[in-house]
Amino acid sequence: MFTAYAITTAVTILANAGIALADLLRAGFVLANSAEVGVPRAWLPWLGALKAAGAAGLLLGLVGVPVIGVAAATGLVLFFVGAVAAHIRARVYYNIAFPGTYLALAAACLVLAVVR
Repeated sequence: MFTAYAITTAVTILANAGIALADLLRAGFVLANSAEVGVPRAWLPWLGALKAAGAAGLLLGLVGVPVIGVAAATGLVLFFVGAVAAHIRARVYYNIAFPGTYLALAAACLVLAVVR
């Protein structure tokens, strides 16, 4: 069980750290997507910081502070539920798989962290 938790968490950490960096650097695809779903550009640093904090919390959970890992996974699940909701509200469905994938990764981490 630990192996599944470790692999899932490592993938989720890398994915969230990568997208947090893209948010913070205001990558073109991030700017285009945020404009489409109605997220103001001024929010991007904050959203990137939240994703980075989630990734850091998952890392802490992986290396021995399980309560922080569970809290980080919970926060990421809530964050990406909001992202999916933003896509649905804006009726932007063609790329909803991206926040959906991040949501699935965070949910898997949460379940595996709690079961562990």
